[in-house]
Amino acid sequence: MSATTTAPVEERVRARVITDDPLYRAIPVALRFLPAEPLAVRIVFPAGLSPEGTENEWVFPRALLEAGLQAPSGSGDIRVWPAGRVQAVVEFHSPDGVAVVQFDIAALRRFLRRTHAPALGVTR
Repeated sequence: MSATTTAPVEERVRARVITDDPLYRAIPVALRFLPAEPLAVRIVFPAGLSPEGTENEWVFPRALLEAGLQAPSGSGDIRVWPAGRVQAVVEFHSPDGVAVVQFDIAALRRFLRRTHAPALGVTR
């Protein structure tokens, strides 16, 4: 097993909110990993998407994201599954409803690799 980085990791990616509308809405999303919580990853949505005008951060097991790139995973508030060869879907459940967001698998894999990289003292 590879060592985990000791520096925080953040990757900015574009995601697509899936709705009934045939046109998708691309949004900027931050993927975050904090070494103090080595088993967790964070997906942070911009403040402009929330009624409160604050960032919306979801924290969940890194293993769930890793598994969801291979096969459907999760049964609680967050579910992840591959959608073809180049896309993955993350479904977020809250008391306010469900959000379905599509990511490029390559971006998620790049982020996950960085969370396992040896400490380089460099973050992006």
